[in-house]
Amino acid sequence: MNIKQVILWASWILVTLVLSVYLTTSLLGQDKSSFLPGETTHGHYQIEMACEACHTTFDGVKQETCLECHATELEAANDSHPESKFLDPRNADMLEQLDALKCITCHVEHRPGMTRKFGVTLPPDYCIYCHENLVEDRPSHEGMPFNECTDCHNYHDNTALYEDFLVKNLHQADTLGNPVTIGRNFREIYRLDPKYPLKPLTMADQDAPEGVDLKKGEDWIASSHANAGINCMGCHGVEQPETNTPVWVDKADHRACKTCHDLEVSGFLAGRHGMRLAENLSPMTTDMARQPMKKDVHKELNCTSCHQDHQFNTDARHAAVDACLECHADDHSRAYKASPHFRVWNEEMKGQAAKGSGISCATCHLPREVIKQNGIERTVVQHNQNLNLRPNQKMIRGVCMNCHGLGFSIDSLVDSELVRNNFSEPPSVHIESLEMAEKRIKK
Repeated sequence: MNIKQVILWASWILVTLVLSVYLTTSLLGQDKSSFLPGETTHGHYQIEMACEACHTTFDGVKQETCLECHATELEAANDSHPESKFLDPRNADMLEQLDALKCITCHVEHRPGMTRKFGVTLPPDYCIYCHENLVEDRPSHEGMPFNECTDCHNYHDNTALYEDFLVKNLHQADTLGNPVTIGRNFREIYRLDPKYPLKPLTMADQDAPEGVDLKKGEDWIASSHANAGINCMGCHGVEQPETNTPVWVDKADHRACKTCHDLEVSGFLAGRHGMRLAENLSPMTTDMARQPMKKDVHKELNCTSCHQDHQFNTDARHAAVDACLECHADDHSRAYKASPHFRVWNEEMKGQAAKGSGISCATCHLPREVIKQNGIERTVVQHNQNLNLRPNQKMIRGVCMNCHGLGFSIDSLVDSELVRNNFSEPPSVHIESLEMAEKRIKK
């Protein structure tokens, strides 16, 4: 073997080793961008570096990995196209047209060229696969193109759009009388604890280790935490598995909040604000976002990004409005302070309107929900802020109809210009769903 061949072989081995080290390091590290086969969708781009969240080692994407995140939501929506519908022998022929038992039949990742709204990768007229003869039962749909079905119908969540619900809510006023947002009842639930009432704490009771700067102590003393007997180590003490003793951390994270606020933190981790933390990635930052954000914020998202630490019971305005507008710079957000919604919110904050009558960002995007837990009804704030956004008709029952009639709500949400300017005027678009439902029941 001559010297030239030796150099070539040595170079080849060196390049192979360097490439192997690089790929192995990338695969085991957090930055796996080298392995991405294409751009991810709006729903998954935050966790695209956590490949194992969706992909298994040898079996590709399994249905179970989709359901780990989305099954609860589908169940809550009373999924219009559940697996049971297609397992029914009477509908077996439909599976030959479209394998609706698998999420990835309709939602294929890393295919930006064929991905449409809601992450759907099928042609827009996919409804024709099963509903080709629709007009035989619904003559009112004569002439309607199949690529416009989703203007009125949703594949999964039709809880505000199915016919019986439309009929039940005919002829409602645009705005209902004196609407008020339901109040949270965490304090009332807390009183059911056998240890309640705990002694309210004073500065002399604080249990922070020696040397900790207590400059925020006055905020803590004035908070509902101190009033309920929650001391410094209650949030800042992280228990060590080896010793079973808590160790002080200066910055408490969502795991400390979850001790008491489990439902809220679970929602936070399921939404866009916290989903990276759920996959053990670094916190989401405004720099990572695909939506328009203010360029000078550079903020990491955790519980105290919106809830000012140590000022929890005095930060209603901040958490409900100001924290949102500190980051978001899309047209809808920027138009909020010129909207009727902000006007009534501002009146409530000034004490000029009833408590709960104002409409903040959180009123719609972090709505109150009544949840039964351990046999007790709790009114909690849903912290999964994108749960009702896509499609936006998911907001109708849980948000819009707290204040508005069904027809007005449908028209408002389908009017894209109205959404952009934050509902500053009545809708200019009208959907005839209610009229069609009314005609059908009269026949």
